[in-house]
Amino acid sequence: GFLISECCFPLLKAKPGKAKRARTTFSSEQLARLEQEFSRQQYLVGQERCLLASSLQLTEEQVKVWFQNRRIKWRKQSLEQQQAKLARMGLGTPEK
Repeated sequence: GFLISECCFPLLKAKPGKAKRARTTFSSEQLARLEQEFSRQQYLVGQERCLLASSLQLTEEQVKVWFQNRRIKWRKQSLEQQQAKLARMGLGTPEK
């Protein structure tokens, strides 16, 4: 058999620099407040983000990323709702 050297699979090598950050676990109170703010406005910037982060004992980066991810989820849900509505009207794309 052949031995395949590490150079053939560069993606398997550990990258130097920052270690992978642990995933943030939000408390139910934090999530409720984040959802409340998201329902009020989908974009939170500047001092509003700073104040929310401080009140929830999170970093601004954590709040920023949560809002980014929540907007993606919101867009996906909106698209699925539109497709379901079109399908009920008989206007959906036919299955292959």
